[in-house]
Amino acid sequence: MELVAVDIGGTHARFALATVEGGRVTHLGEAVTLKTAEHASFQLAWEEFARQNGGVVPKACAIAVAGPVGGEVIKFTNNPWIIRPALIPEKLGAERYVVVNDFAAVAHAVAQAGEEHFIHLSGPDVSLPDHGVFSVVGPGTGLGVAQLWRHAHGYQVQPTEGGHIDYAPLDGIEDAVLARLRKRHRRVSVERVVAGPGIVDIYETLALIEGAPFIPRDDKAIWTLGSSGEDSLAAAAIDRFCLSLGSVAGDLALAHGASAVVMAGGLGLRIKDCLVRSGFAERFRAKGRFEQIMAQMPVKLITHPQPGLFGAAAAFAQANKD
Repeated sequence: MELVAVDIGGTHARFALATVEGGRVTHLGEAVTLKTAEHASFQLAWEEFARQNGGVVPKACAIAVAGPVGGEVIKFTNNPWIIRPALIPEKLGAERYVVVNDFAAVAHAVAQAGEEHFIHLSGPDVSLPDHGVFSVVGPGTGLGVAQLWRHAHGYQVQPTEGGHIDYAPLDGIEDAVLARLRKRHRRVSVERVVAGPGIVDIYETLALIEGAPFIPRDDKAIWTLGSSGEDSLAAAAIDRFCLSLGSVAGDLALAHGASAVVMAGGLGLRIKDCLVRSGFAERFRAKGRFEQIMAQMPVKLITHPQPGLFGAAAAFAQANKD
């Protein structure tokens, strides 16, 4: 069965044709990326994709959205579009459709992507197990967290709000980061530290500790300068980010009863080399009496070029496998 897979974020909406069979994705076409700011509504963006596809698209769709998917109206945090799921058949001409949270879609991608789409980060360098619970963690603009349960009859995905658990410092530097954040936030969640924008507070905290003058920079500049090594303070901030991310990923794995962890998201791909060479692995397994158990848990990074689109199609395949 052919369908349109859609992955909608704040800045871009990505579309692709996909084919599913027997509950799995058998083909994902080339992605078409449209800027949300250039289209007044999702329907108009859909019609532009259809135009680029020769005016004809399948009568089925899977839509991954950056935000909660319950209720009669889906609103986006960073763009003015809304989606009314009940009107999808009328507005898009889709006879079958599925709407999922964007990070739930990533978890579906983890479930169905081939082994070639994963690289080893820490723990035993083995394939992901056929059975058990996986924690799927994705630092980006926020911190996405989902559970994936593989079992004898297939798999299930559970979206979560794990990015909003409390941040727990492990040393004096992280105490200083927390103190800085607490001046602005009554409660500091892990997303304030180990999502992309959190690098700013880490960077500025390190500068204060060093007693060194620094140029205020936004998160994109810090990631760029730190990744290239051009700015040693920014590079130190990225290393510290990786340490904290290891701690958070380990905490989530313990809370989920996980047998494996998969890191996801564009930021994860961007810092994969730093994750491997930093103290990420040591922090991941530094869980006191559970250290030996954590050391035996494989941690992977998904490298699929379009996990949102692939995962949206996978969610549709699961929902319509019968």
